[in-house]
Amino acid sequence: MGSVQTPIGIRSSALLETSCGYLLQELQIIWDEVGDDQFEREKVLLDIEQECLDVYRRKVDNANISRAQLHQELADSEAEFTHLLLLLDERSLPGRPEKMIGTLKEQLESIAPALREMRIRKEERVKQFRAVQGQIQKIYAEIAGESEYNDLSSNVLVHGNDLSLKKLEEYQNELQRLQNEKIERLQKVESYISMIRSLAGMLGTDSSLIITKVHPSLNELSGLSKNISDSILEKLGSTVRSLEADKKARLEKLHQLGKSLTNLWNLMDTPQKDRARFSNVTALISLSSKDISTPGSLTLDIIQQAETEVRRLDQLKASKMKELFLRKQIDLEEICKRSHMEIPSRLEMESIMKLMNSGEIDHADLLTSMNKQITQAQEEASSRKAIMEKVEKWILARDEELWLEEYSRDDNRYSVSRGAHKNLRRAERARVMVNKIPALVDMLIAKTKSWEEERKKPFLYDEVPLFAMLEEYNLLRKERDEEKQRQREMKKVQNQVPVGQENLFVLRPSTSSKRLSDRSLNGGFNNATPVNKKSSLGIQQLGSTPINTPQQSISFLKESKKEDHRKILSRSRFVFHPGDDSASVVSSFSGPFSP
Repeated sequence: MGSVQTPIGIRSSALLETSCGYLLQELQIIWDEVGDDQFEREKVLLDIEQECLDVYRRKVDNANISRAQLHQELADSEAEFTHLLLLLDERSLPGRPEKMIGTLKEQLESIAPALREMRIRKEERVKQFRAVQGQIQKIYAEIAGESEYNDLSSNVLVHGNDLSLKKLEEYQNELQRLQNEKIERLQKVESYISMIRSLAGMLGTDSSLIITKVHPSLNELSGLSKNISDSILEKLGSTVRSLEADKKARLEKLHQLGKSLTNLWNLMDTPQKDRARFSNVTALISLSSKDISTPGSLTLDIIQQAETEVRRLDQLKASKMKELFLRKQIDLEEICKRSHMEIPSRLEMESIMKLMNSGEIDHADLLTSMNKQITQAQEEASSRKAIMEKVEKWILARDEELWLEEYSRDDNRYSVSRGAHKNLRRAERARVMVNKIPALVDMLIAKTKSWEEERKKPFLYDEVPLFAMLEEYNLLRKERDEEKQRQREMKKVQNQVPVGQENLFVLRPSTSSKRLSDRSLNGGFNNATPVNKKSSLGIQQLGSTPINTPQQSISFLKESKKEDHRKILSRSRFVFHPGDDSASVVSSFSGPFSP
């Protein structure tokens, strides 16, 4: 208590100048008047002092709280400023003080402008982010196919703790990518629509109905923004593929109809003025699907008209098929005759004709078969061409050889007569040709072997194996050369023996002379031994009948060997032995066959 009494007087005297001192003085006067003791007075003063301390404490506490709040506000402001710097990726702000000096309120007042500036920048950046993200979401919605989308940028929520220009640039790049994708999708949609219109124009259908069926927004008259979703692109692609398939199917149909029309026209020699009506169909035969873009070129009406015309021509074709078949038959026979190949049997052709007249065989199949036979005949004739040229040379040289033999036996060949000098020049040329015969025959044999090995069949010349003819010719030529050598040796002996004995040697070669004469007359091939009676008869006829021309030779060959040539073909490698009757018949060949 004593510790309190001393300051009380001091405080009382100090407070006399204040309202509190005046009130304390008034309180003492009251105490004096009432007569309160000192203890009571001290107690009241202590209570008053305690109450004053409490008031001061509250004030101090409040002051501390206010100071702490100011510190907190300052710290928050600095933290917010720093956060905004990081959020906006700003390194510094020119208006921000470098050092915080002065009272707390002065410090708050110094940082407030910079903080307001950063907040304004943040709002502007948020608006930029919101605008970019709003466009991004709108394009995403368009790509997703959402028909309605609220494009108010204020409704777009900006998330994230990064509002930097770098992040904004990323969003802008994303927006640019989406815009490019949108442009590409719009281009695809326009491309599909253009293809649909083109294909529909070619097919003769209404393109607007097809496009509207895919989606109403694709029709320009709808006034809606075009749907560019994946599902719409897929539907457009499917529609285009369907139209392309229809186009291809119709084009293939027109190709078939055009080829049918062309074949029928060619078969019946239809004049050009009648063909002109369907020139638009035949013009498509050589075109592919990608080459056709003319509107109305693949309509159903054109296909129906072409089908009607094909049916009409098919009905006319039956009446002209017989004439056409006969013409094809003649062409085939001509090809075979020119190349000396086997001509188709007349009985077989007559049987086909009967089937055609009875309707038991399809005309188109028959024509295809005939064309195939002609093609095969042409191909075989082409393969025989080189050999046939050599055969013709051999036949010509053989004719000259026969003529030269007759000319050599003529004792008056050197006499002065009209035309003798021409025969002499011909004899010189004939000797040159005859000297080339062995090499020519060897070449023919090699070529014939190669041809037969490649074709797996014999090379027939007017139904006779050429290989056998050449082998037989070589054999008989060798025998003839040996006969000539024997005659020369006998002539030498005759010149050396006495005249009395000369007739003995002359008697024997007289028979050979007759045989040589017959050989020279008939081609020099008739000295082979017959195998059967039929062949012997043929050889006897050949020996007794003069064959001086190639026409006689081939005529006799055909009459005598038609029945036996199949047996000849069955022999291994078609080689004819000297004793074979067929070789004897072949030996009668002495000139070119008639075409």
